[in-house]
Amino acid sequence: MIKRYTIQDIAELAGVSAATVSKIMNNTGNISLATKERVKAIIEETGYSPTHSAKSLASKKTNLIGIVYAGKINVDLDHPFFNKVLNSFKSQIGLLGYDFIFFSNEQYKSNYLARCHHYNVDGVLIVAGDDIEEAIFQLDQSPIPCVGIDIELKGERSSYVMTDNYKVSHLVVEYAYMNSIDKIGIIGGTHDSRVSMLREEGFREAMKRFGLPVNKDWVVHGDYYEESGYRLMNEMIAKHKENLPELLFAFSDLMALGAIRALRENGLQAPDDIRVIGCDDIEACRYAQPKLTTIKQDKEKIGIFAAKLLSNLIDKKGKGRSLLVDPELEIRESCGLANDKE
Repeated sequence: MIKRYTIQDIAELAGVSAATVSKIMNNTGNISLATKERVKAIIEETGYSPTHSAKSLASKKTNLIGIVYAGKINVDLDHPFFNKVLNSFKSQIGLLGYDFIFFSNEQYKSNYLARCHHYNVDGVLIVAGDDIEEAIFQLDQSPIPCVGIDIELKGERSSYVMTDNYKVSHLVVEYAYMNSIDKIGIIGGTHDSRVSMLREEGFREAMKRFGLPVNKDWVVHGDYYEESGYRLMNEMIAKHKENLPELLFAFSDLMALGAIRALRENGLQAPDDIRVIGCDDIEACRYAQPKLTTIKQDKEKIGIFAAKLLSNLIDKKGKGRSLLVDPELEIRESCGLANDKE
């Protein structure tokens, strides 16, 4: 059987106290270089894991982060946007010595709070879809540090980070105005999606600001996935073929790609007949025909911000706050201005 070494074992082998081992592992105290090197060499030789090290024992931390994919639909490990965000988060928080446990949301009324207590997690990352279950808000209001991605948490020990969704739509409308386009349609997300609501509010506000009319026939809602973009574009063409928008803004790249497919099958082309803009800047945008113009969300920065916010909450270095990340318009072929260098 493989021996599980304790901090006391390391201390005895090194001929020092457990407190000295703790100081060395936490890089604190006035410890001689020779002692540090001896203790670190023993830790390496024995395979003693810092996950349950003196730092963890002294602070009662487990160095374990719970990751929750909230909501019944639309968010999973394969989602191209959230996958990139999560990889960035894992890289950043992993540097701080944390491990991860994923909480399944297959059971819609899952008690996340009880499961967090069961595994004694130090904090939780909540990645939001639509139709958020009540258990998420119970977790938000608990003493457990929480950071949300695309969900506005309000608990005393909660923070959240998301793209500035008002600015997302303002960038699209500003681009249209500068290119003398006044007929703009949108394929939004589901009605109960907070992100979709913010983007639609931003769209309507920007249209008003630039003096452009909103045609209700060109405002429809999907579920962020390609098939809904395809279906809704087909329906729009069938109902309003003689009066289609000049520019279509889909609230996800996947819906935009679906809309382009529908245009093609109906004998129309982007950008010749309708310019198309998506949102997220997933990898597929660069290889689509035509290459998809999109609103770039800085997925790496969102993940890094989330990690830093959660780490600070766990270490009680700051109160809950929100961080908004600026989006960026990436012009590609689907808007007729193929000036990208990709």
